[in-house]
Amino acid sequence: MNFLTNTLLFKRIAVLISLIIVSLILWNTYIFFQKFKNDERVKMEILGIAQKQLANSDLNADITLPDKIIVANTTIPLILVDEKGNIESFQNLDSLKSLNSKYLEEQLLKMKEENAPIEISYNGKNKQYIYYRNSDLLNKLTYYPIALILILILFLSVIYLFYNSNKAAETNKLWTGMAKETAHQIGTPLSSLLGWIAILKMENVDDKYVEEIEKDVNRLNIIANRFSKIGSIPELKSDNIVTITKNAFDYLKSRSSKQISFSFTTSDTEINTKINAELYGWVIENLIKNAIDAMQREGSLKIRIENTTKKVKIIVSDTGKGMPKKLFKQIFKPGFTTKKRGWGLGLSLSKRIVEDYHKGKIYVQKSEIDKGTTFEIILNKA
Repeated sequence: MNFLTNTLLFKRIAVLISLIIVSLILWNTYIFFQKFKNDERVKMEILGIAQKQLANSDLNADITLPDKIIVANTTIPLILVDEKGNIESFQNLDSLKSLNSKYLEEQLLKMKEENAPIEISYNGKNKQYIYYRNSDLLNKLTYYPIALILILILFLSVIYLFYNSNKAAETNKLWTGMAKETAHQIGTPLSSLLGWIAILKMENVDDKYVEEIEKDVNRLNIIANRFSKIGSIPELKSDNIVTITKNAFDYLKSRSSKQISFSFTTSDTEINTKINAELYGWVIENLIKNAIDAMQREGSLKIRIENTTKKVKIIVSDTGKGMPKKLFKQIFKPGFTTKKRGWGLGLSLSKRIVEDYHKGKIYVQKSEIDKGTTFEIILNKA
């Protein structure tokens, strides 16, 4: 409980710090932008004074300083217009595009929208106006906070993914440890049960009963072996997938409701593929159990095996309640379940067994509400 509380507190503090950092970045960038904008305004005002002095100077006057001020402006685009709005000169615009009067008019319109003009009066009579727009440096500065925010988001995403991956790794270790411990714990009573079966045989108990008990003990032994394999890479051997599928099918058929119609068909009696029999059998059992639950113990369940040139297809279909298309992928996620009881691990384990261990594919082929669902498994042949 303390761990969860501390984790939640850490997340809230991290979010709060992130918001503070973003706010400071935006505020400082705004102040920085306004300072730069004011500096450019001052430069344009000085340039206006220099332009005025240059126009009012006589032939003998020293125009070095005004001329140097005007020439020194190499970053701020400007257009000089007369009282009637006619363009007289321009600076720091594209030289080729400026040959087109329409381009100059468009630039002038942008400048009017961005900044107030600077008036130049010559002896209170003739007036000129300097229109200008923000320099490229100032325009780039507007994207600076966006870039920083994106970097911050990327940084936080990396931290989040790192934290989640560590948490997922810890969870996987926990589940693996629990599975192996379960297998170990089941092993002790299994050994004892095998001993009791031997005693029952010597006591001349009806073979039919002993045989059924022996089947269930063997079943428990298979379950223990499955759990012991979780978290480790299973060994794949060339085996007949038809036999393995039929064994899992028959076991659940004999222990299911008689109101369910079971059907098993195959294109060939022997189809060999590289497989781990115990884990693959687990997948088939999961699909059959889900189908039985979906049909509420009444309906039709079919398994069909198709042999192709390079692949083998196992198709499991039922006449259960079905599902909407949006759940086709979600049902394979760990913890997802539509049942009132259950951990939502059966199909996620099945997906891992088929796709990670056997390099195959498992997916929902089709499903219709109140009509049923069809799963398909595709495996490579040996």
